Amino acid sequence: MAIPTRLKVSHGEVFPHGAFVIGDVEAVRDFERSTRERAVQATDKESGVLVWSVSVLDADPDARKDVKTVTVKISAPHQPVPPEAMPGMPFRPVEFEGLTVTPYLDDKRNRIAFSYRATGMRAPQSGGKPSPRTNAEAA
Repeated sequence: MAIPTRLKVSHGEVFPHGAFVIGDVEAVRDFERSTRERAVQATDKESGVLVWSVSVLDADPDARKDVKTVTVKISAPHQPVPPEAMPGMPFRPVEFEGLTVTPYLDDKRNRIAFSYRATGMRAPQSGGKPSPRTNAEAA
């Protein structure tokens, strides 16, 4: 049996209190193919599409300071556009589609860490909170 390295999760499982975009969506650099003079954008090893990254604030009030802000990499053929900011607020509530998590060992901190990937992002269906899980997401 082959165990996938990317485990499918719902947005609500990772961000039960919601999430907010706090930076720009940026191209991820492929360090193996790039040179000093020519940057090459990374592509997803499974789908072959371009990879983008965005910094996200986890709205969980109990989240530890060192995991309050995470990076989510998005595999998409074009640069994803974050949802609009809430009126009067600098933050943009977000919900990720096709979210996966990959656990790995963080040697520097000697503990398990997580890498997040998605296939898209959208405005949450209900304010800043994640949409309820569907039966398809729960499976």
